[in-house]
Amino acid sequence: MTDNPPKKDAAAEHEKWKEKGVAMRAFFYIFGTHVFAGFIWLLFYLGRHAQK
Repeated sequence: MTDNPPKKDAAAEHEKWKEKGVAMRAFFYIFGTHVFAGFIWLLFYLGRHAQK
């Protein structure tokens, strides 16, 4: 028996952790962009319907 398989498992776990981090970051960027775009849309909507 050798100690190589645990190192491969550790490397695989590290890669999975990095993939989860990238996926989470992408989700938050996309979500945040949509929230920001919705806020801008709301400002235009309220500005268009403001009593002048």
